[in-house]
Amino acid sequence: MPMRRSLLALLILASPVSLTAQNTATVTAINSTLDQLHDAASKADGSRYFKLFTDDAVYIGTDAAERWSIKEFRAFAEPYFAKGTGWTYKPRSRHVTVADVPCHCVAWFDELLDSESYGTSRGTGVLVLKNGSWKISQYALTFPIPNDLAKGMTTEIRAFEAKKK
Repeated sequence: MPMRRSLLALLILASPVSLTAQNTATVTAINSTLDQLHDAASKADGSRYFKLFTDDAVYIGTDAAERWSIKEFRAFAEPYFAKGTGWTYKPRSRHVTVADVPCHCVAWFDELLDSESYGTSRGTGVLVLKNGSWKISQYALTFPIPNDLAKGMTTEIRAFEAKKK
């Protein structure tokens, strides 16, 4: 009986360590996928870029009309990539959360990005583990608006939208 208790105690004590190690490795792999995404985009490497998405992924751009299937987004982006034109967003900070589900196969993230073209941007999204690789299932790019500027900016957006009608 004492041997069983010792073994049980050892398993209980070892579990948090292995879960933490697993979580650290998982977050590292997710960070790698997102870093590869930004690197491929900056090098206009469409093949590498789009391999990082699931087949049913959704890309949400900065314009309210930009909600694309990955196939639609690829059709939009490939002509730019073909000309060697990409886009560069450098991660400033990133938060990754792995869903508390038995498979540890779903995660979401948010990241602040720096862009020469647009300044501060934010990327958010969802990744899923497919065949041992983390793939982006949804990515959304936004421009975070400081609260002190929000009222003026939303007034401009409303005016712009009213002109389009």
